[in-house]
Amino acid sequence: MGLTTKGVLTFLLISFGLAWGAVLVAHFVLDMSLVNPLVQLPMAFSPAIAAVIVRLWVTGEGFRDAGLRPRVRAAGVYYLLAWIGPVLVLAVTVGLAIVLGLYRLDFSPLRQLVPGMDLPVPAVLLLLLAAPVLLLPAFWGEEFGWRSYLQPRASRSLVQAALITGIIWSVWHYPLVFTDYVEYSDPFLGLATWTLLIVAQAIILAWLFLRSGSVWVPCLAHAGNNLIIGTFSFLFLAEGGGLDMPTIELLQLVPLSALCAWILLTGRLHPSREAKPAQRDEAR
Repeated sequence: MGLTTKGVLTFLLISFGLAWGAVLVAHFVLDMSLVNPLVQLPMAFSPAIAAVIVRLWVTGEGFRDAGLRPRVRAAGVYYLLAWIGPVLVLAVTVGLAIVLGLYRLDFSPLRQLVPGMDLPVPAVLLLLLAAPVLLLPAFWGEEFGWRSYLQPRASRSLVQAALITGIIWSVWHYPLVFTDYVEYSDPFLGLATWTLLIVAQAIILAWLFLRSGSVWVPCLAHAGNNLIIGTFSFLFLAEGGGLDMPTIELLQLVPLSALCAWILLTGRLHPSREAKPAQRDEAR
């Protein structure tokens, strides 16, 4: 067994063991809610913990290729895309629901975004933009594992690496479907739509990581996905429009799939288009 294979297998065993074990103990033994962000933390940081252990003590390769430098100047446009992109995806998702006659626009659910507070809509919109930036470090727990460690080692083909990472990442989430974290009337249909959604996200995050050369860019995009696309799609379309989660996820897949198609069909996961510029910038 080669050192890379040993490292990847160890990474997966630790990531899945810690995450699934945390869900089992928290929800099924202690009867704690997975909606609580504090209860989610052991799962959320399990990929980073696994990557640190493997890099330091299994392979000894250290953090040279981990993309820990923010590279704000060199990757500024990708930070902007990672920040604003989820807002545009949310807008298209809600717009599709309106065009298809599934939903009538209603801003009233936004006012109750923070329990016990009747927030004006402009304040909610500012919160929408600020939340991913403020909570960006929390998403390092996953991105340092999936994008920074696993993706470069999943395959020599960057497209295959993104797809493999996305599939593994989606399976890692599966126990949450059987908790109160997400509500599916049919859990197995939920697994299917959530898998498609996560794989699409993985392709986009792979492109952002490869092009920016910094793990913090996909961290920001991941934060936007959860805090903007996820939270506000639920508020508008589930609480405000009564749509079920698989329908909402299929609507989200339309803009996400279009972006994935653009990335893949234009060869933007090809190393000559994406990795080399980042490598040149890293050498400066």
